[in-house]
Amino acid sequence: MKTKRLFAALAVAATLAAAACSSGGDDNKGVNADGSVDLSQVTLHVGDQKGLALQALLEVSGELENLPYKIEWSTFTAGPPLLEGINSGSVDFGGVGDAPPVFAAAAKSQIKIVGVYDSGAAGNAVVVPKDSAIKDPKDLRGKKIAVTKGSSAHYHLLSVLTKNGLTFGDIEPQYLQPADALAALSTGRVDAWTVWDPYAAQAEVGGGRVLVDGTGYVKPDSFYVTGSKTLQNKANAAAVRDLLERLRRAHTWIAGHREEWAKQSSGITGVPYDVTLLAVNRANYQDHPLDDATIAAEQHVADGFADAKLIPGKVRIADYIDTRFNDRFTS
Repeated sequence: MKTKRLFAALAVAATLAAAACSSGGDDNKGVNADGSVDLSQVTLHVGDQKGLALQALLEVSGELENLPYKIEWSTFTAGPPLLEGINSGSVDFGGVGDAPPVFAAAAKSQIKIVGVYDSGAAGNAVVVPKDSAIKDPKDLRGKKIAVTKGSSAHYHLLSVLTKNGLTFGDIEPQYLQPADALAALSTGRVDAWTVWDPYAAQAEVGGGRVLVDGTGYVKPDSFYVTGSKTLQNKANAAAVRDLLERLRRAHTWIAGHREEWAKQSSGITGVPYDVTLLAVNRANYQDHPLDDATIAAEQHVADGFADAKLIPGKVRIADYIDTRFNDRFTS
């Protein structure tokens, strides 16, 4: 576990060290005198996660071919540190769940949500050991529950507790990164683990039992986020638009090639095939606009955290959303 934590720390350190050469550092790079853009001059620094596997997604679907700009990749353990990288300027773009943008907004981070897709509710799970006496969400009272702070799992847990008459004061939250949380669940140091795929699938394949998934508890949207400064550069914004379209096409490809995607992405990410296939088969890959309903749902997530006093006060999510790329769905 120490080695895994070391590699995670090194990944974050590497992105921070790259801050000086991030795409957002020059507002005019890649923009010609006549206002046209030269994408060959653009390098997007993209943050990735094992759960979203953006690099593998683009590679396997063929969407990395004929890329008119460069991409430099960095891997993060979860959404919150990825958004810290975006706020610092060392990362330009990344994908996260519903909660990380809320925590970033509460910290007044320089981020903008620029895209969204339905990732599926079944990939969010509260997992308990197979022989656990916990049979109902109400049984979570007084239990030690592992969760990554500020992650989509954090909101899933909040929603499960709230809808079952419980609060965070009724449990003992253990704020752990996924690798540490899996070890804690496996050794009995926690009673339950709230997490997203493929970690939920990993726990399930390893003998865990899903107490409850996200169905009825969360709107299963995942978001693409970029830095406010990144978007100030016209060429960078054009590259972001292109990348969003490539991801959209890749999602369409996956819908018809789930087994192939699971096999190939497993080889790239190192996540076992049976775990990957379980996660892929219960996921959605449906891109949609950042419409009023989506923004309202994300505001509901923010209000839930604020009401539970898990973030310092209210935030207005609309201030952290850029809808300029919605026209991709009408053109």
